[in-house]
Parts: sequence; structure tokens; C-alpha cells
Amino acid sequence: MSTAHTSVPEVLDALKDVTYPADKDGLVSAARQAGASEEVVKALRGIPAVEYTNREGVARSVRVDPDSDLGTNVTQRAEQARQGGKPGLSQHLREEPKTPIQEEFDR
Repeated sequence: MSTAHTSVPEVLDALKDVTYPADKDGLVSAARQAGASEEVVKALRGIPAVEYTNREGVARSVRVDPDSDLGTNVTQRAEQARQGGKPGLSQHLREEPKTPIQEEFDR
């Protein structure tokens, strides 16, 4: 599953006029009406179909380019690395170390 090549600030900028709570379809429509790029719309289409109560909830749910800056400091990035990913990253998208049995099968 690929990520959109956008950033959290770009997504939130496209949603600056949204009134919360808002659902996924409402967020996608609002981004299109605001003239957001196709990458931003693609990122919003990838979020879970739940009702979002604020911008922070959207920011945690949207998948973005892994190289984008999420505004975290060094300590937060280190904690995320220890936990295996960025906030909002689905568990199935996180890399996990292989067990010795899996490594043996890969040979």
C-alpha cells in the first residue's frame, strides 16, 4: 500500500475551512472545494471512515510521505522509532523484525 506524497501541513491547509465534527466524505469534499492537490485528496481518501472531531484527529490518521516533516522533535522521533513507526501508522505497515524461523525460510 503506497502513501501519498504530501505532508500533514498541506492536508490541514486544505481543511482550514472545515467545521468539525466531520466525516471522511465531508473532508474529501472540502479538500476538493478548497482546490487541494490530487495527492492531498488521495491521502484523505485513505483515512478511516469515522467522524473526526478536530484537525489533530485528521493529522494522526492521514498517511503521508514517510520523508515529510511531522513537526516532531528529536526525542519524539526516537520514541516513535522505538515503537516502530509514526503516530497513526497502521500496525500492518510497520516493519517488524523477522523471527529466526522466518529468516530460515527466506534463505
